[in-house]
Amino acid sequence: MKNKSVITLNNAYKNIKAILEKARAKSFKAVNTAMVQAYWHIGKVIVEEEQKGAERAEYGRTIIEDLAKRLTSEYGKGFNKTNLWYMRQFYLAFQNLHAVRGELTWTHYRLLLKVENPKARAFYETEMVNAQWSTRELERQICSLLFERLALSRDKKGVLELAKKGHHIASPPDIVKDPYVLEFLGLEKHEKHSVEFKSNYRDEARDV
Repeated sequence: MKNKSVITLNNAYKNIKAILEKARAKSFKAVNTAMVQAYWHIGKVIVEEEQKGAERAEYGRTIIEDLAKRLTSEYGKGFNKTNLWYMRQFYLAFQNLHAVRGELTWTHYRLLLKVENPKARAFYETEMVNAQWSTRELERQICSLLFERLALSRDKKGVLELAKKGHHIASPPDIVKDPYVLEFLGLEKHEKHSVEFKSNYRDEARDV
């Protein structure tokens, strides 16, 4: 009887856990989409402000620095000069908002913006969606020059098969800890939430 109760309890726990993880992932996706779209619009505002004319040229050169000071004091360091600069680049690189993929996080797009070749950037974007790459996996593929290796290789299928080694798909409990999402929501970012991002973005944590 006792063993039967334990089994029943374990099944209930697993079912509840699955429900919670599904709900958290769904909530994350909604927040992430809103955040990425908001950052696109912020980038658009910055670019349009810069293009207002010669008489505003001096203001245009300092707009990001001035905005960073004001926004950071009110909304946190997610709006420092570095991130505002990425928002500006984000709008310039993806000027069609409808083409922005809801499956990708802001961290994905920050990594994509480091890829200067538009064709390579489009390739990584497509592969990310198709293979559900985590941000760590995307960084690994970019650093391994996957696009360049495919462009030079006659055995493109073989290169792609090799690229799958080390492949990692983020689980819902992982993606809801994204520090950019926590910052966007105005939630306190605990040490345990950001530890895995520190090694990858140590240099970017400081303003340029």
